[in-house]
Amino acid sequence: MNTFSNAFRAEVVRMARKELKPELQSMRKALTSHRSEIAALKREVKALTSQLKATQKSVKVPVQASVVEEAPVRKGGRKWVFKPEALAAKRSELGISAQDMAKLLQASSPSVYKWEAGKAAPRATQLERIHEVLGMGKRKALALLADGQ
Repeated sequence: MNTFSNAFRAEVVRMARKELKPELQSMRKALTSHRSEIAALKREVKALTSQLKATQKSVKVPVQASVVEEAPVRKGGRKWVFKPEALAAKRSELGISAQDMAKLLQASSPSVYKWEAGKAAPRATQLERIHEVLGMGKRKALALLADGQ
């Protein structure tokens, strides 16, 4: 009885493979064409990205332009615009180092230096933290720094 069941199982498997073979071949062809299309699209994106970078270098797009779009809205409905000199002034007003300011903003020290110099623009999440710190008093800032250490 065992040999009959083995033979029957083998025959069912053979028939199933025979039935599925045409469907699998069409799926394999579609998969191959999709992969080649994806590769072509990746090459196109890479070329366009390098073209964009080259254009930005030749035009020298200011970093501050993108900050205005991401700025959080104030209570009065107006957008708050990040100004590098305001961040530097607040840091000197608080009498703290850039490293301490980075701790308050939950960012890295090089990021704070770049933001103050206007060489980089903070992201939207960082803009919210910067806005909070700019409105913060010296006691609260020093207390937060003391709690963090």
